[in-house]
Amino acid sequence: MTDEISWATSGGPGRHSVCRHYASSNIVEIEMSLEQPRKAWSTWLVRPLAVLILFLSIWFFIGGGMLIAAGGSWYYVLAAMLLLASAVQLWRYRTSGAWCFGALYAATILWTIWETGADYWGWIPRLSLLTVLGLILSLVLPNLDRRTSRKVSLGYTGAGVAIFATFFGLSFVTHGYVAPTGPLPNSPIAGADSDIDAGLPDGDWSHYGRDSHATRYSPLKQIDASNVSGLKRAWVMRTGDLPKDPAHNKWAPQTTPIKVGDAIYMCTATNDILRLDPATGKEVWRYKSGVVEGDIPYTAACRGVTYYQSTQTPAGEVCHTRILEGTLNMKLIAVDAETGKACPQFGNNGRVDLFAGLGKTVPGMAAMTSPPPVVNGVIIENHQVMDGQRRWAPSGVIRGWDAETGAFRWAWDVNRPNDRGEPGPGESYSKGTPNSWTTLTADAKMGLVYLPMGNSTVDYYTAMRTPEENAVSTSVVALDVQTGNPRWVYQTVHKDAWDYDMGSQVTLLDYPDQSGKIVPAMIVPTKRGQTFILDRATGKSLTKVEERPAPAGNVPGDPRAPTQPWSVDMPRMSAPDLTEKTMWGITPLDQLYCRIKFRNTRYVGEFTPPGVGDHWLVFPGYNGGNDWGSVAYDPARGIMVGNYSNTPLRERLVPRAELEAKGIYAMDNPKFNPNGPGVEGNGAQEDTPYGIETIPLMLPLTNMLCNEPPYGKIVAIDMHTRKTLWERPLGTARANGPFNIATGMPMEIGTPNNGGPMITAGGLVFIAAATDNLLRAIDMSTGKVVWKDVLPAGGQATPMTYEYKGKQYVLQMAGGHHMMGTPTADYLVAYTLDK
Repeated sequence: MTDEISWATSGGPGRHSVCRHYASSNIVEIEMSLEQPRKAWSTWLVRPLAVLILFLSIWFFIGGGMLIAAGGSWYYVLAAMLLLASAVQLWRYRTSGAWCFGALYAATILWTIWETGADYWGWIPRLSLLTVLGLILSLVLPNLDRRTSRKVSLGYTGAGVAIFATFFGLSFVTHGYVAPTGPLPNSPIAGADSDIDAGLPDGDWSHYGRDSHATRYSPLKQIDASNVSGLKRAWVMRTGDLPKDPAHNKWAPQTTPIKVGDAIYMCTATNDILRLDPATGKEVWRYKSGVVEGDIPYTAACRGVTYYQSTQTPAGEVCHTRILEGTLNMKLIAVDAETGKACPQFGNNGRVDLFAGLGKTVPGMAAMTSPPPVVNGVIIENHQVMDGQRRWAPSGVIRGWDAETGAFRWAWDVNRPNDRGEPGPGESYSKGTPNSWTTLTADAKMGLVYLPMGNSTVDYYTAMRTPEENAVSTSVVALDVQTGNPRWVYQTVHKDAWDYDMGSQVTLLDYPDQSGKIVPAMIVPTKRGQTFILDRATGKSLTKVEERPAPAGNVPGDPRAPTQPWSVDMPRMSAPDLTEKTMWGITPLDQLYCRIKFRNTRYVGEFTPPGVGDHWLVFPGYNGGNDWGSVAYDPARGIMVGNYSNTPLRERLVPRAELEAKGIYAMDNPKFNPNGPGVEGNGAQEDTPYGIETIPLMLPLTNMLCNEPPYGKIVAIDMHTRKTLWERPLGTARANGPFNIATGMPMEIGTPNNGGPMITAGGLVFIAAATDNLLRAIDMSTGKVVWKDVLPAGGQATPMTYEYKGKQYVLQMAGGHHMMGTPTADYLVAYTLDK
């Protein structure tokens, strides 16, 4: 006999009551669910979650459609369909909504693997938001129509938490670290570098790059990997040189002090010269430069000063030893190293006016930011020019001055190739010629100075350049220091229209030529990330360089060079070319935006040419590759260390009428507004048909770069074999994050960086440079960070080390950088072992 009683009532989603009674022989089954309102705390989450998923679906559908129209991925439109189905069903409290979301999550994992493989940073934007939404969804499963048991729901929640924790935990692992595959070389390149500044005391740092070869290598080894953990602050000194108006801050103190004997010499951001006590940092004397804020060009920066011992003024007399400096207001200054008083026998009471011969100009249009070298009694003077302003900007002329008297010796003016004299009355040096703004290196034995050259003004329109200008733009030029005559030219970019000007100081070394003979050579780093090794006597490449076809542009009357040089034997200090797949973001929302932006911007690689009527991408960008921080070279082991940035820029040629409508004029135009548009990120490029708009490829809301991390790295290269020894990201997220909010997280995301490394015989690499405000020590043998300290401000300067009274010190300027977004200050910080 079978008896069945059943009844059911339904009150819509969330209300259900069923009772069935079955009796058959000795078997009784009872299932009962009493009709009750939902009271679980997670019930209220269902519909808000559905709305969030609906919003994501709409974003994916609209953005995905735009991406497809631009030739991009179909993933987002397909994902939008599953998200829409999930949102609708969750709104109805249907379990099928969860299944739709789960299907999307599984498909996204497969798509992520297909696009990025095991690249951790590639997984973040694709799965971060979906993981969080999936975690919330797991909590509401018991409140859907087919009620999942709390036990199963908690299992899903636990899985979601585990996935999220795994992602979060992996963010603290160093991604992009390449470990050494064996022991590092421990011997110099055969017969090399026997002539580096014989007699330079081990404890001194007498040049900007430590020695005349600019190696940034110190033979000091008191501090090493075994005891660096005991490194503590010895003293902190403040220069007092700070912006008066923080709202219009252009400060970027990039000083690397020098140490000679019992004195440290340095310059402040606006060129005051200081002598400090090496043991305490106490100011001994200060020479006030007279530079005012109106003299500042793009940046208030002084990278260093030069020490010179006179061959004509006897010891014990005023200015037997001197400190030389070039200033932002174009003065060449000489002061007594002992007293800080101006040298009366030099120029006009210690000053030479470098505006002489430049013609009509305005403050800030030309400036000196790098220390001038002295070679065989001649000071070589170079200066920067504000090259985004107008075609006929001040000349980039290079001049030689007598180191004793400051008298004019010669001028190398590109468009006056046979004239080494000064201009006559009413005349000026050739306007708009390529300038050399970074630190120079010289070979006293050869009598040559090596100039890393920039571009003619303006950077992004080349039709008006002369053949003579095109021949030396973005090149290394060797000049005879006695005559100013060029000996040779080596060009790293032909007809440069990307602002790939030479920012790095070249480093001298001895290196084998094609026959194996050791010859005087140089390392030439570039913003492209290409590194060239040249014979410094002839300028010929000692490694393989290929001329590869380059794309043409469409700017009327301004064709691009048909080929560009590629240094194929040296590892590239730059990220691979950009692709849609390597566009990034914290979530899929911003990654989709970046993918659309990328697809709607013309890009065909490193030499994507400027064009009319559209935007194009420049990568690694004018602040990319290896910039003014330069490389360090360990001659005892034959190892080079360099740091680099990856910062894509979105650029556009702007018609003159549009510029004038926006009020963008050159800084020497009476209509120029120093606080208006076009001061940063745009250039008026007056005297040409177009201005330039240059902005980072980033999200305007979050201020996060669109390319995938790392944004900056540091690499060690074996110069014996020209192979990478180790490589790692440089910079953490502790002082960086979305919306310019510091996360405080030590995730090694790798940040853009300015400033270079130094190497010590103790087997350590010291470097700040990154935007996380850290000074770090890296074990040369492993590439691992073995010590770090938080600086009081940004460390966009190269460190140095010295010894005084038996103690080794490490010295770092912490002054910040307005363009890098690091805190501006005036600190000089010294470290030593606490015991």
